[in-house]
Amino acid sequence: MPLIVTGTIGIDTVETPTGRAERVLGGSATYFSAAASFFAPVRMVAAVGGDFDDKHRHTMARFPNVCVVGMEQRPESKTFAWGGKYLENMNVRETIFTELGVLTEHPPLTPQEYRDSKYVFLANTHPAVQQELLSNFPDRAIAVADTMDLWIDTANDDLKDLLKNIDGLVLNDQEALQLTGKRNPITAGKAILDLGPSFAVIKKGEHGCVMVHRDGIAALPAYPAEIVIDPTGAGDSFAGGMMGHVAARHAAEHFGGEPVSFDMLQEGLVRGTVIASFTLESFSLDRLAELNERELKERMDEFQRIVKVD
Repeated sequence: MPLIVTGTIGIDTVETPTGRAERVLGGSATYFSAAASFFAPVRMVAAVGGDFDDKHRHTMARFPNVCVVGMEQRPESKTFAWGGKYLENMNVRETIFTELGVLTEHPPLTPQEYRDSKYVFLANTHPAVQQELLSNFPDRAIAVADTMDLWIDTANDDLKDLLKNIDGLVLNDQEALQLTGKRNPITAGKAILDLGPSFAVIKKGEHGCVMVHRDGIAALPAYPAEIVIDPTGAGDSFAGGMMGHVAARHAAEHFGGEPVSFDMLQEGLVRGTVIASFTLESFSLDRLAELNERELKERMDEFQRIVKVD
């Protein structure tokens, strides 16, 4: 069940009302891979610079289900770096600095041994780069992409070209509004489907998520977290949990056969919601690195009791 993610590996400096973390491991592909690895093996394709040191490598090594053969190191370049500050309610953040580093260079090459990947997630980066990377996987079972306000604003045509070639799009409610002009997430989701995908997952932060699919609509609340240290990477972890489950279940039941179903995706939303709730409990990937199967199952069971409808 080869699940592959392409996106960024970053070095983050984050300040929240609970504290500060300097130059810790981050990036869209990093959080996605760590979260997805609890459900399925993950292959990661991304580039880092010469400043990506042993401390960051050791963090990645704590997730043995993540293959980093596709992590390309460029000694003369700098790793993508981001610095941000979260305000008191944690729903608002300010970007203090962004250093693009390797992101201004050509995208990393996909190793030949990765090109049989069937489950593809294009984590947040320029949509033209996502399109180029997608072309490496002609025999995919499903391809899902993430995006952000920057690309909706500055690369709208490239993004709409990408939407014609993917099965699903993951974005937050403000990005859905920006892309479609529709404030209601259901209406926005339907407008996204008109652009090409079969489904759209719209994240609403502490208010959960909505999936608009050609076969129906699904909605979930967020897990009622008591510990919120750092929200960075929660959205990428959500996508990782969702796709990890989809890859595992589809490969077990329908490999080479039926398309990914609405039910599989809906189950994936539950896994994504739960795994993201652990990401919130620490800076960087520290909480995910400590997470064990028992804790994950207990929280999954608890969340299913919370959302149970007879």
